[in-house]
Amino acid sequence: MKLITGLGNPGAQYAGHRHNIGFMALDRIADDHGFSPWRSKFNGLVSEGRFGSDKVVLLKPQTFMNESGRSVQAASAFHKIDVADVIVFHDELDLAPGKVRLKTGGGHAGHNGLRSIHAHLSPEYDRVRLGIGHPGHKDRVAGYVLHDFAKADQDWLDDVLRGISDGIAELVAGHGDRFLNAIAQRVAPPRSSTTAPKPRPASSPQDTVEDTRSAMQKLMDRFK
Repeated sequence: MKLITGLGNPGAQYAGHRHNIGFMALDRIADDHGFSPWRSKFNGLVSEGRFGSDKVVLLKPQTFMNESGRSVQAASAFHKIDVADVIVFHDELDLAPGKVRLKTGGGHAGHNGLRSIHAHLSPEYDRVRLGIGHPGHKDRVAGYVLHDFAKADQDWLDDVLRGISDGIAELVAGHGDRFLNAIAQRVAPPRSSTTAPKPRPASSPQDTVEDTRSAMQKLMDRFK
């Protein structure tokens, strides 16, 4: 069994914030894969489903970001889920918008949601780092993450969320490379091999001059 947690803040006023991209990812997974309706449990919202034989519990803590660990600990303890089977989706300032990376263990880099999970569980869980970019100065970080995604972000954001949904079964099965590839296929799809070649530039006048040499002259010229 896997516990997949998305980080964010509860309430409609926070729903579109960059800090809530973890919630957005879980909503897309639940909607696309026919998971159960969300219900209140473990100081959060829970939805359950399966990928093949793998049972998955989705969790959106409703404790606000800096207390996320309480909800994650309660859910993992109830289901007897080892920390190695916990996956956390969260916003990542140190990655460019649209970039996604996987990480196991390590520090929390000042992220309050991760800090709380570290304290209540341990650092040794898997993380899906969802790049949102950096505002450029640390004094602007709070206002940046607690603000809706810009209109210009909507295309790449939708591509990332679709890619997460496409590849989530691979991540649950332990194939992180295939999961990331599914996202890449959405964010930067490969050029089709059937794409028509670009037309050649028009010939210059000298290219179209008629060759008036005789067959014998052409043969002699070849062997000069």
